[in-house]
Amino acid sequence: MEDDRKSMEEQIIESYKRDEEMMILVFAQWCVNNSLDPHSLYLQAYPEQGGNEALSNALALTVSLEEAGFISDDTVLGVLSLYGNDDLGFVVTEVISQRATSTGTKD
Repeated sequence: MEDDRKSMEEQIIESYKRDEEMMILVFAQWCVNNSLDPHSLYLQAYPEQGGNEALSNALALTVSLEEAGFISDDTVLGVLSLYGNDDLGFVVTEVISQRATSTGTKD
């Protein structure tokens, strides 16, 4: 019984880690699609953390803008929010606002 519970907990943790990696990949690809430096945005949100290995790993999986599918601003903000990444969501929101102000568009 104890082994079953421990196995279930391990599966949940692994699932969360995979989902978190997907969140990071969505953020990284959104940055690539919008000609933004994901490391720079991450450091604005979390200056005390320095480099982020998971972000570097995700960047290795991104594709060029021409190959990428569209990722809306709402999508990236939604995934960041889902994982409680509020500080990074705030930085992304600022970037979106600056872009809207400079181009006169929302998306």
